[in-house]
Amino acid sequence: KEPIKTLYEALIRLDSFLKEFLLLLLACNISIFSSFPGPWGRCMGDECGPGGIQTRAVWCAHVEGWTTLPTNCKQPERPDNQQSCFRVCDWHKELYDWQIGTWDQCRPVLSRSHEKPQECLRGEDGIQTRDITCIQKSNGVPAEDVICEYFEPKPRQEQACLIPCRQDCIVAEFAPWTECSKTCGSGLQHRTRHVVAPPQFGGSACPNLTEFQVCQSSPCAAEESLYSLNVGPWSVCSVPHSRQIRQARKRGKSKDKEKDREKAVRDPEARELIKKKRNRNRQNRQDNKYWDIQIGYQTRQVTCTHRNGKTAALSFCKQDKLPITFQSCVITKECQVSEWSEWTPCSKTCFDMTTPKGNRTRSRTIKQLPIGSESECPQLEETEQCITQGDGVAPCITYGWRTTEWTECRVDPLLNQQDKRRGNQTALCGGGIQTREVYCVQKLFNINPIAASLSSRPVDRGLCTGPLPSTSQLCHVPCPTECETSAWSAWGPCTYENCDDPQAKKGFKLRKRRITNEPTGGTGNCPHLLEAIPCEEPSCYDWKIVGLEECVPDNEKPCGPGTQVPIVVCINSDGEEVDRQLCRDAIYPIPVVCEAPCPKDCVLSMWSAWSSCSHTCSGKTTEGKQMRARSILAYAGEGGVQCPNISALQETRSCNEHSCTVYHWQTGPWGQCIEDASVSAFNSSASWNGEATCSVGMQTRKVICVRVNVGQVGPKKCPENLRPETVRPCLLPCRKDCIVTPFSDWTPCPSSCQEGNFKQSRHRVIIQLPANGGRECPDTLFEEKECEASPVCYSYRWKTHKWRRCQLVPWHVRQDSPGAHETCGPGLQARAITCRRQDGGQADISECLKYAGPLPSLTQTCQIPCQDDCQFTNWSKFSSCNGDCGGVRSRKRTLIGKSKKKDKCKNSQLYPLIENQFCPCDKYSAQPVGNWSDCILPEGKVEVLLGMKVQGDIKECGQGYRYQAMACYDQNSRLVETSRCNSHGYIEEACIIPCPSDCKLSEWSNWSRCSKSCGSGVKVRSKWLREKPYNGGRPCPKLDHVNQVYEVVPCHSDCSQYIWVTEPWSVCKVTNVDLKENCGEGVQTRKVRCMLNTVDGPSDTVEDYLCDPEEMPLGARKCTLPCPEDCVMSEWGSWSRCSLVRSVLYMNYCTEVCTLNKNCYHYDYNVTDWSTCQLSEKAVCGNGIKTRMLDCVRSDGKSVDLKYCEELGLEKTWQMNISCVVECPVNCQLSDWSSWSDCSQTCGLTGKMIRRRTINQPFQGDGRPCPSQMEQFKPCPVKPCYRWQYGQWSACKVEDAQCGEGTRLRNISCVVFDGSTEDVGKTVDEEFCGEVEPIIDGNKKMVLEETCTVPCPGDCYLKEWSEWSLCQLTCVNGEDLGFGGIQVRSRAVIIQDLENQHLCPEQALETRPCSDGHCYEYKWMASPWKGSSRTVWCQRSDGLNVTGGCLVMRQPDVDRSCNPPCSQPHAYCSETRTCSCEDGYTEVMSSDGTLEQCTLIPVVVIPTMEDKKGDVKTSRAVNPTQPSTNQSGRGRTWFLQPFGPDGRLKTWVYGVAAGAFVLLIFIVSMIYLACKKPKKPQRRQNNRLKPLTLAYDGDADM
Repeated sequence: KEPIKTLYEALIRLDSFLKEFLLLLLACNISIFSSFPGPWGRCMGDECGPGGIQTRAVWCAHVEGWTTLPTNCKQPERPDNQQSCFRVCDWHKELYDWQIGTWDQCRPVLSRSHEKPQECLRGEDGIQTRDITCIQKSNGVPAEDVICEYFEPKPRQEQACLIPCRQDCIVAEFAPWTECSKTCGSGLQHRTRHVVAPPQFGGSACPNLTEFQVCQSSPCAAEESLYSLNVGPWSVCSVPHSRQIRQARKRGKSKDKEKDREKAVRDPEARELIKKKRNRNRQNRQDNKYWDIQIGYQTRQVTCTHRNGKTAALSFCKQDKLPITFQSCVITKECQVSEWSEWTPCSKTCFDMTTPKGNRTRSRTIKQLPIGSESECPQLEETEQCITQGDGVAPCITYGWRTTEWTECRVDPLLNQQDKRRGNQTALCGGGIQTREVYCVQKLFNINPIAASLSSRPVDRGLCTGPLPSTSQLCHVPCPTECETSAWSAWGPCTYENCDDPQAKKGFKLRKRRITNEPTGGTGNCPHLLEAIPCEEPSCYDWKIVGLEECVPDNEKPCGPGTQVPIVVCINSDGEEVDRQLCRDAIYPIPVVCEAPCPKDCVLSMWSAWSSCSHTCSGKTTEGKQMRARSILAYAGEGGVQCPNISALQETRSCNEHSCTVYHWQTGPWGQCIEDASVSAFNSSASWNGEATCSVGMQTRKVICVRVNVGQVGPKKCPENLRPETVRPCLLPCRKDCIVTPFSDWTPCPSSCQEGNFKQSRHRVIIQLPANGGRECPDTLFEEKECEASPVCYSYRWKTHKWRRCQLVPWHVRQDSPGAHETCGPGLQARAITCRRQDGGQADISECLKYAGPLPSLTQTCQIPCQDDCQFTNWSKFSSCNGDCGGVRSRKRTLIGKSKKKDKCKNSQLYPLIENQFCPCDKYSAQPVGNWSDCILPEGKVEVLLGMKVQGDIKECGQGYRYQAMACYDQNSRLVETSRCNSHGYIEEACIIPCPSDCKLSEWSNWSRCSKSCGSGVKVRSKWLREKPYNGGRPCPKLDHVNQVYEVVPCHSDCSQYIWVTEPWSVCKVTNVDLKENCGEGVQTRKVRCMLNTVDGPSDTVEDYLCDPEEMPLGARKCTLPCPEDCVMSEWGSWSRCSLVRSVLYMNYCTEVCTLNKNCYHYDYNVTDWSTCQLSEKAVCGNGIKTRMLDCVRSDGKSVDLKYCEELGLEKTWQMNISCVVECPVNCQLSDWSSWSDCSQTCGLTGKMIRRRTINQPFQGDGRPCPSQMEQFKPCPVKPCYRWQYGQWSACKVEDAQCGEGTRLRNISCVVFDGSTEDVGKTVDEEFCGEVEPIIDGNKKMVLEETCTVPCPGDCYLKEWSEWSLCQLTCVNGEDLGFGGIQVRSRAVIIQDLENQHLCPEQALETRPCSDGHCYEYKWMASPWKGSSRTVWCQRSDGLNVTGGCLVMRQPDVDRSCNPPCSQPHAYCSETRTCSCEDGYTEVMSSDGTLEQCTLIPVVVIPTMEDKKGDVKTSRAVNPTQPSTNQSGRGRTWFLQPFGPDGRLKTWVYGVAAGAFVLLIFIVSMIYLACKKPKKPQRRQNNRLKPLTLAYDGDADM
């Protein structure tokens, strides 16, 4: 109660507080109501764009939270409930998109703890952001985010990131010291190292990459020069002044005049030809349209430099010839292009959001080609995606997949149903598979589907983008149900064919059977149901005796002869009881003579029933007989009638006297359904409309009379009125005409020019196959024709024109140089180029830029020879080789002009006139390369080897071939074409693809006997494994432990199938014979046989075990033969039905009480187990049934006939049939092999071609599995790879100077290689690279010459760049953090003079990102201790020794010296930095724990088995410093060291002490027991002491 009271008081206080608060708000004029806006709704409007309207709800609420009227809130403060907005439509998706910025730098997240760990393990958590804006695609103008959010959610603007641990710079080890910089005097030598990993994430900078030291050599003999001639860089190329140009023109004109004078001497025809050629060349040259080559000049300075870096006068540099300070150059001009043209119309002229977008292009032309510039022209054509929109734009044509009709269902047999009767698989039924074709068509709208299917022509499959419909599916073939009949009934009496119309005296005995299961599908024929036997005196009705009344003596006497009146009923020919009036024409049975015995007369029993007829018919060798018997119940007394003899006790009569000729009507199969002409008008079946049947027809069959075991006989032998029908109506299936699509369009011919003959084709697809007499399919489904002549292919080439005259540096520039009075020296000359077609026609220059390869050089250096220069003719072509390997070919040149008279020009060492070259050898060798290909079957027919088992598709196995590529090499191990080795490029070898062999089972065994002879049981049959599957064959079904598969079905054994048949009891034989009376107790016997029970009664005698042994009647019994004048009783009749409720009244009014399981029983139903899944006769899989049967079981557990349970009306609650499914075997179905792909490499050794196939239908059940090989490879023919390759750079050379800016050169050569990156290649003639695009390292521009710098003596300079380091990732514990890879290279500083250190540049470092990075780890390595020191270094995980990278705090110790030092003899400093003694010495420690001295340890020598002095054990001390004299190996030396290195006793010392203590106690105990006085033993008689015998073996210890 207390908490509730407290809560109540708190609520009262809260209520009062709220009231005071509200009053305060009213007093202060503060509104207690406020307006609250809801979220904005969706933008609505009639038009797309900014004209939309969106609204929201605004409500007025009290401060306590409840809503009120809007008027209670202040209206001026009320938020707007409507605003304008941008209404987004679907087509805006193409106009707006998110613009996603890049992630900014990762910033650390402020954490509560500002203390950072001493060792960084992973890094620091951070966050990074990026800008995301919705923009218009066309102009990039920002838009509202809601527009883009309509189509795609806004990407995230921030993400977590990681700031890795700082990474210091890591450098490699120093290279070896260089040689001394001077050969005499004092010089410097240095060593350098390079950077392995750059500093990152705030790591420390790199240390110095250079170390130097002073080196001394022998004193210099001469004084070293302090000055060097330094050449500066070339200036920018300058254009000559206009005055100088005019002067040059004047000089040129004067020269032209001189030439014209010379030409005037020539004939006019030659002069005219020269003039025409000049005009033609002038027209062809387009030098003003694309390029304007201007040749200018450039200069450089030459200075004299002191070793300290200061400039001095040129006079201090004593040199005869100074470097050239001027040269010709080309004025650099960048590429100039025109403005962009207008965009072309969009290639996609229709509107569709699902198909790919179209393209539009724009272009620009070149106005000025680049001259002397390293930058190339920009892109001349630009393409972008586009989409056509607007009201008038038609929707795009769409395409979809269309399928043909399914093929007929094809059924494959199960392995456990492989039977000879299933050899013809066309009759199989059940589950199967069917296929269809898929083709692509144009979708048509608002068209009748039937018309669309007829008018849709196939198009290219690539136009359909949707998922491909399935091309195979499971199906089911209905299984026919065979006709099942009952067993034959018994032969009936002789009757007329038709009792309603009896004719003549001929009749038939008939027996019948009925159809228990009507047939469905298949032939639908049942066997004959009636058999007839001709007979005489037929009758339709007859009397049947069912019993006899009691014997009535004649003349009303009490005994003696009399008669018995038969009890009869009227029956028809089928044995059915009918009205007695129908038997009025039949002969009524007469009374039977009998005799009622008088006293003392012989008493006989009643006649037994007639036995079954011995034969069903009578013939020449067979005759039916029946027998009945009676027995003597009592012999006659004196004066009585005597008993008859034994023969009179049996009677025999003939039966089944009709002949054994059986006739029946035999029907043939129903013929084909033929259209009935009388109803054909309205039963037209011209075309198929989807229905199964379209008209009514007639079927006929043949009916003949057949005599059993003979053959056909006349029809009068069989009953005519029972003749089966020969004509019946039938339904005709509809005709199905073949339906094909129209022909597709012709495949396009090549639009661009291509060499070769091309064909175009068209095809059509069969949609529906013909059936039931429909129109057949056309023969032509594919047509092909030659393409028309393709456009002429133009190839383009650069045409180079003549070089212009050599242009020198202007006079005012070179006038001060030596030899300036001559117009000679180096210069530049230019030429024009034009674009031509291959036929010589002029073409636009853009065509050559695309197709003609790189631009030829526009300028080249030239030389106007001076008077002192040597002049030569051009080199001639090399002479031809004679074909011999090792031969030589040569080329020549000659001196011309005045050079022939100059001695220096005749110096063949300086100016050779002949060049020799070795001829190539023609020796080639072939060798195989690479792996063997897969085994490939040849196209078309496959050869199957003899004895090879083939199952399934023959294309999957057999003999094929595998291939290995052949490479051809010349004598220099250079790769050449394989044709040089007279090889087609392959080694071919036959191979075998083994055919799959399915699991093989035996035939079905015979059905076993039913498990029960009475009632319901099961029967079994089995197959066993004959051969296991291999090579991918169909697997076996589930087998048992003995490799068998079973089929179990229920069976029922008729309990009355085998019955015990007894003969009448014999006459009672009296055992104690009273000769006078012949009566008393005796024994009588009878024969008991087991017989097969048929409808005609028991027929054949069988083995007794087939009958129930428990029901076997007795074959002997006790009897009592009555004496005369005794009461004589007849035999007991059969027992009536037993009831457990009441006693049963028996004959003679005797009763017997029921005893359960003795004479009275319970009955109940029992059910068998389920059978295996049962299919139809020819079904192999699919839906089936499992069955079981009812069994009637007696309460004692015995199965009895079902009639016992049926008569009791017991309830049947079990389901006898259930459906089941046998999984259908579906073989794996593969597509055809695709065509071989193009070679993966255009050249080299590793190229291969691949072809693939796909799985169209995976296997199911017992079907053949799919093979594992879904692709095959084949090596490509080996082709040599050629490429251009740079040579090594020459040394930097400065002409006529010691230092400064110079040049270095390299050449390019054509090399052949095998296509791998490891092959460096071998040089071949340049003609092999004629078709190879001149690209080296991805750059089209060849750089064969570049400027370089030769440092002056004393200069401090940067070394060349090191190689790029390995690509390294940022990792933690081997895991990449995602920052990408990085590479680094560096330049070290080289010092030549210590005094110029202040002039040295900074060492340089360059990085670049990379993609193929690896994670590397760094760990400390240490060498073994040498004394108190060792070497420690850092090593990368790939084995590279580095500086940096390892954590300093984890660095192992380098020094382990002890303090104080270990000065005692034989002492050393241990790893724990304590003094220890060497081996063989023990430590003696002082009281403060320090080592005082090392004491020698005594040595124990333990003799071995070879030591002969075994009787004396000795221990002696041995000086360990002296050499051992025991060299024979007879003893081992142990050094006992009780103290460890730390001065403490070792563990084994404690063990020895404990063992000694235990041994001492044992000895003391033994001595005590030995010295103790023993007790006196009690005296016993005849207790003789036995002598103690001790054996002494000579041991001294005894």
